[in-house]
Amino acid sequence: MNSLIETAYLAASVMFIFALRSLGRPETARRGMHLAAAGMAIAIVATLLQQRIVSYEWIAVGSAIGAIAGYPLGMWVPMTAMPQRIALSHAFGAMAATLVGVGEYWHSLHTGTLQTFQVGALGFEVLLGSLTVTGSLMAFGKLQEVLPGRPITFRGQNVMNLSILAAGFAALVWVIVAPTAESAFFGMVGIGLAVGILMVLPIGGADMPVVVSLLNSYAGLASCATGFATDNNILIIVGALDGASGLILSIIMSKAMNRSFANVLFGAFGSTPEASAQSAAGGEMSAVAPDDAALRLAFAKQVVVVPGYGLAVAQAQHQARELGEEIEKRGGEVRYAIHPVAGRMPGHMNVLLAEAGVPYNKLIEMDDINEKFPETDVALVVGANDVVNPAARTNPASPIYGMPILKVSDAKSTIVLKRGRGTGFSGVENDLFFAPKTSMLFGDAKQSLTNLVTEVKAA
Repeated sequence: MNSLIETAYLAASVMFIFALRSLGRPETARRGMHLAAAGMAIAIVATLLQQRIVSYEWIAVGSAIGAIAGYPLGMWVPMTAMPQRIALSHAFGAMAATLVGVGEYWHSLHTGTLQTFQVGALGFEVLLGSLTVTGSLMAFGKLQEVLPGRPITFRGQNVMNLSILAAGFAALVWVIVAPTAESAFFGMVGIGLAVGILMVLPIGGADMPVVVSLLNSYAGLASCATGFATDNNILIIVGALDGASGLILSIIMSKAMNRSFANVLFGAFGSTPEASAQSAAGGEMSAVAPDDAALRLAFAKQVVVVPGYGLAVAQAQHQARELGEEIEKRGGEVRYAIHPVAGRMPGHMNVLLAEAGVPYNKLIEMDDINEKFPETDVALVVGANDVVNPAARTNPASPIYGMPILKVSDAKSTIVLKRGRGTGFSGVENDLFFAPKTSMLFGDAKQSLTNLVTEVKAA
């Protein structure tokens, strides 16, 4: 039986690896999800064959509760709310890992089987796991706007947070030296829960994608530690995959924002809007009526749509696709420019537009589309701000200087759909909005796109 279980774990691990590879491309992502689901099903069945299981009744109860909670989360949550759903799932996963660690420690403590390596792995696991639980819940709250999206800071905050975290690691060392020190072990759980809250408080809502990805990495490392503590190979392999992929993703997103981990975690970026960019000072935004904007789009040969988080908030992805189709009926070519951090998670815009029926081959990544802007007749910016701000290239004094952006300012003309005249997350005025060849169409993105579709049809 043990050989059968280990073989099933190996097969599940291979499927997880191939699933991750498939998720790297839009056209194979669905297959990747199916592989991951099948691998998880195999791992669960193999775990249910373990001889360590005392009773199946509570397992059946937990499975029923999980199925009842999981179905609506998977089927009814809209794509626009996917980032916060993922954050909530991370909290549940980390909670499961933490409870397993606590249960394993309590059982081994009272059976007299605690070993130094085991208690070290369990301590590391519950510290990271409990931190991930509250950190993910805080991220969910900020993304869902249940909590304030702005950074919440106070004097000496970083020093206090690091001191509390250091106390957690001191408790970990104490437990390794004295495995029966229950107070130190459970103190780590409390410290982890507190650090998760305090760590996310000073981080702005627009930085939550990096935080969620980093917390995902922590949850993976916690699961990996649990695998070492319980001698479970599938947890070791899957935890390592989760931890490594989460860390890589966090690095990619930080690079896309020209930010360091330290700046994301401790910088409270965007908390105090700075003065407007100098090149935009004194300028005025030029408003355009829907019929005039539609006329330009209807007769354009090359159009690039640049979606941002405003498109997701307005749930306007279907209208964006419909407008693209109407332009193409009139002979224009439409492409969609995708910035790595344009939404609230990597691939957010890809998922939204693909779900709305936009073909994958029209979703063009930043590096590939940037060279096409000089030949673009109209760039249509829908709810994007900092990711199209030319100050990132031209103003060394700007907080976002050096951030890779979509070079929309190189297009022959630009139409920006924006709710109002406010700044983006960075608090910096966008030079693009004041440029002579930029026209601003103010209002709700969904309604504005609907009006444009109607006007293009009538043009």
